[in-house]
Formats: sequence, structure tokens, C-alpha cells
Amino acid sequence: MSKLTDISYVRDVLSRNGFTFSKALGQNFLINPSVCPKMAQMCGAGENVGVIEVGPGAGVLTYELAAVSHKVVAVELDKRLLPVLAETLAQYNNVSIINDDVMKLDLHELIRDEFGDGEVVICANLPYYITSPIIMRILEQRLPVSSLTVMVQKEAADRICAAPGTKQSGAISAAVHYYSEPEVLFKVSKGSFMPAPKVDSAVIRLNILQKSPVDVADEALFFMVVKASFGQRRKTLPNSLSAGLSMPKPEIISVLEGAGIRPTARAEEMTMQNFADIANKLSSR
Repeated sequence: MSKLTDISYVRDVLSRNGFTFSKALGQNFLINPSVCPKMAQMCGAGENVGVIEVGPGAGVLTYELAAVSHKVVAVELDKRLLPVLAETLAQYNNVSIINDDVMKLDLHELIRDEFGDGEVVICANLPYYITSPIIMRILEQRLPVSSLTVMVQKEAADRICAAPGTKQSGAISAAVHYYSEPEVLFKVSKGSFMPAPKVDSAVIRLNILQKSPVDVADEALFFMVVKASFGQRRKTLPNSLSAGLSMPKPEIISVLEGAGIRPTARAEEMTMQNFADIANKLSSR
């Protein structure tokens, strides 16, 4: 068992390196000894599979990933954690730490330089405040990775993995299902962290699709339709789409009818194919 789940040990390492937690960076370090080994096992890491980790923190997940993968590249924004990671991961020579912002880093270049043509997965305990932007940036770049396994707030996990056409679905659900097949792996209680957050978490895995489940003539328009549909989710589609796309409501109704969708429908009722049909009808007008 890694010493990195021992609260006393972690506090000592952080203190000796002058580290204090940053609320602005959403730093909550895992101290539950069962969580990270489980994540490392279920994310797809292996002897012939490289791993990119986002936000290693004190290295508790990195430690477990390094034990099962031939190479781990961890991207850490907070430079104060570099000496901490140098100490906690000292026994491993297959870990590289990159002090950079994953939202600005060229991940295609990183993968090419660090892993070549080898199989790569991404695994991370994401800061709550930037969960969706990081997930969407990774998916939208169509990186050569086979899966993305992340820990997020339980509520966010349910929303991200919700199937389009169900009550919990939202714009993020449709976007995630466009690029991947998502699944909730397991729940993680708030007491598994230091400091403890106010809500429980869950680990999800997005299995990257080689081909999107729907055919769209204009991908950008498809996502505009999805975003506009959920922009005013309590309203019917003619109202939300008219406002979000700046189009006359009668024209929207005509498009919906042409796609076989009743004008009283709402965004949460739409399947991926429904959204694709609306976008394709708009594209052809």
C-alpha cells in the first residue's frame, strides 16, 4: 500500500516542501487507499499502454499508474507541487512531470513526442471547477487515445454519462456521446479526500469512438443546435432554438416538422439522431 494515502505522511511531505492547498485550483488530494489502485486497474493502463495524467497533485494516483504502466506523463499546473512529486515518486524512473496548463498544452505533440505510435489512455482526478472544459478539450481534439478515465463530482458524472433523451441529459451529455461511450465505474465518498469536499464523487470512463454514432453534414452546426436546445431547457424546442440560433420561430417549427419532431418537444427528450436530424435539416436550407 502506498504511503501517499497516509494523512500524516502526506501532511509531512507537503509541509516540508512549503505547500498549502489552493481553493482556486480545486485541490483535494485522495487519501482512500482503495481508490487509486482501482482507477489504475480500470483505466486501461498496462505494460504496453502509456498514460497521460492531468493534475497529479501529491502523486497518489501517479504512483499507482506508474506501477502498472510502462510510462506515465503527468501534467501539473501548480509548480509548487514539483518538489513534492520529485519526493513522492522518487522510486519510479518511468514518470515524467510537465509543469503546464492542460488547457493550453499541445496534447497531440505531447503524445507524439512521449509515446510515438503506442497506445495511450488518459486518467485524472480532475478539479471540480474545470471538469467539463478539460473533458471537452480532450474530446474535441480527437487525440489518439483509447479512453479517458476521470474522477468528477457525482452529480457531474450522472449528467455527463446520461443518455440523450433522458431526464438527466444536457448539452454535455450529447457532446460526450458524440465522441465516446461513457460509463460510470464506481462512486467515491467525500471522506476519501483531504481536505474533504462537500459532495461525493464518481469515476467515469469515456471509451473513445473511432466514428461518431450519428452522421452530420456540419459538425459545428450540430453542436450549436445541441447548445441552443439546452440553453433554455424548460422551454419547448421552438423557443429555445429560436433564441439560441437567432431564427424566426415559424422557421424552426418547419425544420422540426421536417425532422419528424413535434413542436412541443423539449431538449431532454431528444436523442442523438434527433439532434443530428435537426442540424442536417438546417444545413440543407
